[in-house]
Amino acid sequence: MRRLFSRLRRDEAGVTAVEFAMISPALFVMLFGLFDLSYNMYTAEMLQGAIQKAARDSTIEGAASDTAQLDSIVTKAVHAVAPHATLTFSRTNYANFTDAGRPEDFTDLNDDGTCNDGEPYEDANGNDTWDALGKAGLGGARDAVLYSVTVNYKRAFPVASFIPGQTDDMTLVANTVLRNQPYGQSDSPPVPPKGNCS
Repeated sequence: MRRLFSRLRRDEAGVTAVEFAMISPALFVMLFGLFDLSYNMYTAEMLQGAIQKAARDSTIEGAASDTAQLDSIVTKAVHAVAPHATLTFSRTNYANFTDAGRPEDFTDLNDDGTCNDGEPYEDANGNDTWDALGKAGLGGARDAVLYSVTVNYKRAFPVASFIPGQTDDMTLVANTVLRNQPYGQSDSPPVPPKGNCS
């Protein structure tokens, strides 16, 4: 009996299968994570390339009537990679590049960094609210336009159940800012009305 146990202890047949069974869960999680990361990066690059092209096409005169067609080109490019993705589009125009995403000017009387407590502000976009400077839409000649696309889709690989902090849905946001071509005389911007924050 002692010889049998000694022989079994030295026998290494089947050790590879046992070792593979032990490391395979970690290996598969790592592979799924790598595939998921690659897929999401490729989708993001397709999205960025498509919105760059659509944004360039929207800077020409008369593009305001073709925004649905430009958005459908972006949608088609993204759907080639993520077929069931939902896309949300927005365009905001600004007088110049430095205004993109910047809030309206206000006087911060209480030094808290927020327009509140009746502090005066310039209502540059005319919506009676202190918010970002831009106006919705493509604007006019020489305006800078922030074109933003948000894409939501289900992950291609089941990493959410294995990797903490991940969800089944993936959201990508791509932005680009381009100036409209000088296809006409741009109006000089009117002096914005004044308001008070609540």
